[in-house]
Amino acid sequence: MDKSSPKPRIQLDRDAWVNAATEVLAEEGIAGLRVEVLAKRLKVTKGSFYWHFQDRHDLLLAILQLWKDGRIRDIIKQTTAEKGKELEQIYHVIDVYSASRSRRGMMIELAVRDWARRDPETAAIVAEVDDVRLRCARALFLACGVPMEEASSRCMLLYAYVFGVSLMIYEKFDTDVDRLKRDIADLIARSANRTNA
Repeated sequence: MDKSSPKPRIQLDRDAWVNAATEVLAEEGIAGLRVEVLAKRLKVTKGSFYWHFQDRHDLLLAILQLWKDGRIRDIIKQTTAEKGKELEQIYHVIDVYSASRSRRGMMIELAVRDWARRDPETAAIVAEVDDVRLRCARALFLACGVPMEEASSRCMLLYAYVFGVSLMIYEKFDTDVDRLKRDIADLIARSANRTNA
């Protein structure tokens, strides 16, 4: 092989930078997101970065937009129910979001939330996603005939549970984890079930 021939240059698009930056965010948090480190990780020059982004802030906004769009799309998908099947959908939401979630997805979620504690712009985006989460879940409870105040409480309880269970290691607490999850789902959806009965 001729060692004098130039190596082919790697061409990265904007999405490749955003995806790589999201991985770094998950692994190292916002502090680890530096252009130089990211370029080195991707084996490209910083010039490639500036071809696609005005500055680091532009990249950070792109990461947040990707996270926000993905979360909202998933929330709407998971909370949309056929008429008359809203209670089933509540159980589905509890099951999907309390199941073993991808470690990467949870790391991104935690990193974004940690970032939001320090940055008002990020906090506003997280608040927007959480508002969609709560409103969509509340709509399911309302469709089951649960009064507004109770529907609000039930959807808060639902998300407090699914976020909490994703952070906990609880397998030693109770040997029948499936029964435990079923019982908790019944407690969250119980008033909706009574209303539909």
